[in-house]
Amino acid sequence: MIIYGVGILAFCYVVGQIFGEFIGKLIGVDANVGGVGFAMILLILINDWLKKKNYLDTSTEKGILFWSQMYIPIVVAMSATQNVKVAVSSGFMAILAGIVPVLICIAVIPFLAKISKSSQID
Repeated sequence: MIIYGVGILAFCYVVGQIFGEFIGKLIGVDANVGGVGFAMILLILINDWLKKKNYLDTSTEKGILFWSQMYIPIVVAMSATQNVKVAVSSGFMAILAGIVPVLICIAVIPFLAKISKSSQID
């Protein structure tokens, strides 16, 4: 049933938000740090596990697929509501938490491009 897919997504979202709040408190930032991202990763892992175990029927998968596609607009909307001034005034750790992932992504792009080229050749 489609509602099961929505339920799985809701579970992942709640767990991701809790984990994002926990990480924020852990690093001393009064904000949710990556809650939607953690939820997306959890959704991917659960979805993959359910497929491997053949527990996922077509309608449940459709429910997951529909709402997982809605994540990008949700992330954009959440980003628009973030208070950057508060994050920057929270100290060096907040700035570092923003800069480090960007630098890691920039560093990984050549590696991903190389993997992509080698998989297209095969």
